[in-house]
Amino acid sequence: MSEAELLADLDRTLDATEVVVGGVRADQWTAATPCTELDARGVLNHLVRGNLLFVAIIRDGPRPVPGEDHLGSDPLAAFQRAAAQLREAFRGPGVLESVYTAPFGTAPGTAMVHVRIVENLVHGWDLARATGQTGPFPADVAERALARSRKNLTSRPEGPGAPFAAEVPVPPDAPAIDRLAGWLGRPA
Repeated sequence: MSEAELLADLDRTLDATEVVVGGVRADQWTAATPCTELDARGVLNHLVRGNLLFVAIIRDGPRPVPGEDHLGSDPLAAFQRAAAQLREAFRGPGVLESVYTAPFGTAPGTAMVHVRIVENLVHGWDLARATGQTGPFPADVAERALARSRKNLTSRPEGPGAPFAAEVPVPPDAPAIDRLAGWLGRPA
């Protein structure tokens, strides 16, 4: 996959997740999500913080504080700002070839883009499930994200604090986004 195609996948993922965030009604922010320790607002706050964290890592800037509210009074605008910053950061000269130290270890910029694609797809899916939306997640992007995740994640951390739960069986003919969510431990 070329760098341009990888960045296009990121754009399509962020666009799809933005549609879901925009579809969350004011009374749904406290809805339970498949990410069981977080409600809908908590999932989006985690996602926005993650996007901002990767911007900070790439730019060697101050890291966003865990547990802090990164959404304010306009969750959609907060997501849009963080997504715009993430897009801009990944498009900087040499960013995709450079190596960074992230919470999951040391990796090149291309791997960092993949992580943000997966995070935005899966947490967008969490929000969609919590709020009764289907979400316009691109099947081809989700399929590539699932294939690359299976290839690169050869061991799955388990127990409290692990980034995801054990794989949940999902029918092989389920939509790619559901199979990705199931692979990362979400019940479809």
